[in-house]
Amino acid sequence: MSIDEFIALFETSGKRYHIVGNGNNGVLIGLDLEGRLFAFLDGEVLNKVHPQAVLGQSSGDVYLNPGGDGLWPAPEGSCLGYEYATGQWRVPPGITGARYGVQETNGNVATVRAEIDLINNIGVGIPTVFGRSVSIATENNAMRVTVIESIQYIGTNTLENSHCLLAPWTLCQFDSGPESEVVFPGEHEDCLRDLYDSSDSQRWIDNGMYHCKTDGAMRYQVGMDARVPWIEYRNPGKQLTVRRSAKPLPAGQGYIDIADSPPSEKPSDKGVSLSVYSDPGLFMEIEAAGGCPHILKPGARMTLEVETIYSTG
Repeated sequence: MSIDEFIALFETSGKRYHIVGNGNNGVLIGLDLEGRLFAFLDGEVLNKVHPQAVLGQSSGDVYLNPGGDGLWPAPEGSCLGYEYATGQWRVPPGITGARYGVQETNGNVATVRAEIDLINNIGVGIPTVFGRSVSIATENNAMRVTVIESIQYIGTNTLENSHCLLAPWTLCQFDSGPESEVVFPGEHEDCLRDLYDSSDSQRWIDNGMYHCKTDGAMRYQVGMDARVPWIEYRNPGKQLTVRRSAKPLPAGQGYIDIADSPPSEKPSDKGVSLSVYSDPGLFMEIEAAGGCPHILKPGARMTLEVETIYSTG
C-alpha cells in the first residue's frame, strides 16, 4: 500500500495522524489508532496494514488489529497481565480507545503521549501515561527508526510486584508467508523458550544463527533473554529486511515474563527481552520488551529504547 493510499484511509475515517519525516520516507503515527507506528520507504508502507482497523473501531465483541508497530503493557497473561481482566482475552479498551497527542515535533523527531488506565488480571487499577518518542534517519534504501517507549505510573499507591508488573512492550507487525523468516544469533541454547506450544518444527540453527519460519503454518511465540542482541525479519519476496534491537534497561528495572499464560497462573521468573510471534492469519511480529522495578512507586517511568532498521531492495 502506498503512503498516499494509507493517508486517504485516515482522512476518510476522520482519525488523526502525524508524519515523522516527509511524504516519501518516514513514519506515520496513528494518533487515534493505538498510537501505532507505520514505517514507509520510497512512498510504500512496510508494516502490515489492516484497512478495516483504520476505517472502523474495535469493540468488546471484535478487535480490529491495526498492524504497524504498537505499544502495549506487559505482561499479557498470568494473574498480573492485562488481557484477561474480564476472564476472557481482550485488548483493554484503554488501549483501543487511546487518543495520543503530539507533545513535541521537529521534522524527523516527534513525541506522542496518551493517558491510559489499565486493570490487571487480579483487578488492580493502574493509571498510566504511555509515551513514544520517535526519530528517523534514512540512507539509500534503509531507514533507522529509534523509539523511546515509556509507561509512567501516575497512581498514588505504592505497588509491590506481587500485585503489579508493568513494562513497555512493542510489537512490530508484518505480513508473513512461505518465504518469510526471522533469524537471530544464539550462542546459548537456554537463551530462548517457547511461550506457547513447541515451535521445534518451525525452528533450526545453522552456523550459530537461529532460523524461525514465519509461514503461518502454526501459531507460536519464541521469547529470548538479553543475551540475544537482535532479531531480523526477512521477506525475500517483498525484498524487505527488518532488524530490531533494544538498549539495556535503565538501572533498577528488570525483565519480566511477558507470556500469554492463563490468568490463574503466576508469572515465571524468566524475563523476555526480544521475541518473535507467528500467526496462522499470515502475520507475524518482531517484539521487544522492557522491564519494571521490584516496587512500583508513584511517578515511576519504565522506558525502553528500541532501534528498528528497515532495508529494501
